[in-house]
Amino acid sequence: MPTHEVFNQVPPLVGHDTADDPALLAALHREGAGWAEPELRALGRLAGTADAQELGRLAERHEPVLHTHDRYGHRVDEVAYQPAYHELMDTAVRNGLHAAPWADDRPGAHVARAAKFMAWNVDAGHGCPISMTYAVVPALRAAPELAAAYEPLLTASVYDPGLRPPLTKRGLIAGMSMTEKQGGSDVRANTTAAVPAADGSYRITGHKWFTSAPMSDVFLVLAQAPGGLTCFLLPRVLPDGTRNAMYLQRLKDKLGNRSNASSEVEYDGAVAWRVGDEGRGVPTIVEMVNMTRLDCVLGSTSGMRSALAQAVHHARHRSAFARTLVDAPLMRNVLADLAVETEAATVVAMRLAGATDRVARGDDTDAAFRRVGLAVTKYWVCKRGPAVAGEALECLGGNGYVEDSGMPRIYRELPLLSIWEGSGNVAALDALRAMVRQPDSVEAFFTEVESAAGADTRLDDAVARIRKELTDLEDIELRARRVVEAMALALQGSLLVRHSPAAVADAFCASRLGGDWGGAFGTLAPGTDLAGILDRS
Repeated sequence: MPTHEVFNQVPPLVGHDTADDPALLAALHREGAGWAEPELRALGRLAGTADAQELGRLAERHEPVLHTHDRYGHRVDEVAYQPAYHELMDTAVRNGLHAAPWADDRPGAHVARAAKFMAWNVDAGHGCPISMTYAVVPALRAAPELAAAYEPLLTASVYDPGLRPPLTKRGLIAGMSMTEKQGGSDVRANTTAAVPAADGSYRITGHKWFTSAPMSDVFLVLAQAPGGLTCFLLPRVLPDGTRNAMYLQRLKDKLGNRSNASSEVEYDGAVAWRVGDEGRGVPTIVEMVNMTRLDCVLGSTSGMRSALAQAVHHARHRSAFARTLVDAPLMRNVLADLAVETEAATVVAMRLAGATDRVARGDDTDAAFRRVGLAVTKYWVCKRGPAVAGEALECLGGNGYVEDSGMPRIYRELPLLSIWEGSGNVAALDALRAMVRQPDSVEAFFTEVESAAGADTRLDDAVARIRKELTDLEDIELRARRVVEAMALALQGSLLVRHSPAAVADAFCASRLGGDWGGAFGTLAPGTDLAGILDRS
């Protein structure tokens, strides 16, 4: 009898459509991008192939390598990537996951891009430069002449790697370089200096602590000009073909996001052009930050959806104690709880993508809603991502703890999205700041959540509690996380009540809003329609 017969092992999750999700597809149509379903499904089928998943594994396993000098001692400051990384970038750009919506007049273009961003889930690292390229366009429009020259290349559906003068290329990738050792999220503490030159350009000198994707073609950089903190466009290669004075000091050894290089950079008189007025660096860069915050929500949701899919797939194929795991009541509770969390993230992510699309077309009402809605959602959904990934990994047991399962990649990745563009405290305080500076955004938020008024008493009670919390300003900063969490949950609950099946909405409102829930996933109350929830997973 053979001693190594393999049985009761789960087959790889391949040959599926990562976009085949009722919540995602319904939101795609609801938010005005139903026309994009065929291309979304095509990308989802590609993401589900063994070949695409192998590209993601290779890109993450074989990390970028920094070459500061060539064999003769000349500085080259180049990062070498595994070829799989470039294949992933090419697919993302060809499918419009970068800045393409800014050149697409169709209503729903940003929604279509958001859905694709979530479905193309084979590697999170290359999504960083894709996201920054998407986000740079609205900020660059503060300098119309620069936007006129660079925007057509930033939105082009051609991935054209290599260090050459940007305006000679067929397509561009953009990065951002804001944080410094002494400041982190407090970008006003930056000490990088910008000195005006006679030709209208500036010379940038300083040290940046985190610059992701340093092989990008152009960067938005914050530096102290004579008039205060200012935003600049800085290319890697100058128009005459020479390298700009941008020197890569080292790559960060990170927890996750490993396929994407993150570097420390020295600027030593690097040439840059001003974007917006001197002293208006923060308001200018905020246009970029809002877009990348949206992508933090999309990336977190994508990771949650991937983790849930792996957990459900495993439970449907693995047997233990004489039954399939998915038939065990407690496992069904865990999976259903994860599914509720993931659907809540999906519907709010797509609602914010829809708001972004309408804001780009001049909708002031959604602009007010998005100001608060995005801040509270970025805080909460990005916090939930690591928790979902950890629980989903546990559903696979020891098999989930080994690299071959792919679960550690998801688990390592998700904390980043809560840190990027402002960690928890920054996001929570930004939500409070938005409510103070733009009172109309508060009423826009309540108009949104109260669209479901009367449909669920637990939701109504939650909204009433939030109104009361916001009338008491004593210790409001100390209570910021409590307030923002409650707002995010109410927004998710309102969307689920309006747009999701009763099984999902009722489970969410009972647990997240009504308090009939424990301190871990898998504590939904008896009587919850677990089958109705799991049928959507």
